[in-house]
Amino acid sequence: MSEHDSNAPETRVTAVVQRLLAQRSIDQAVGPSDDLRRAGLTSLDMINLVLSVEEEFDITVPEDRIDPANFRSIDAISRLVAALLAGS
Repeated sequence: MSEHDSNAPETRVTAVVQRLLAQRSIDQAVGPSDDLRRAGLTSLDMINLVLSVEEEFDITVPEDRIDPANFRSIDAISRLVAALLAGS
């Protein structure tokens, strides 16, 4: 699967993050490794991000994996999603 495949976790995570930023009227480009809190997302936004990622990928993020480090950036979320999809 290509890194730029529209079904690749990073591509889909990026879309989820961009939708959340747009909902919050945050007009800032966010790169794969940029800190989403610094981009303007609040703690409540992070909860919505967890829920949105679960919905997008039809997964449940275990409580012990709902950690700020796992949702700090698009890269971190993509790694978490890939691990959960792989069953680890």
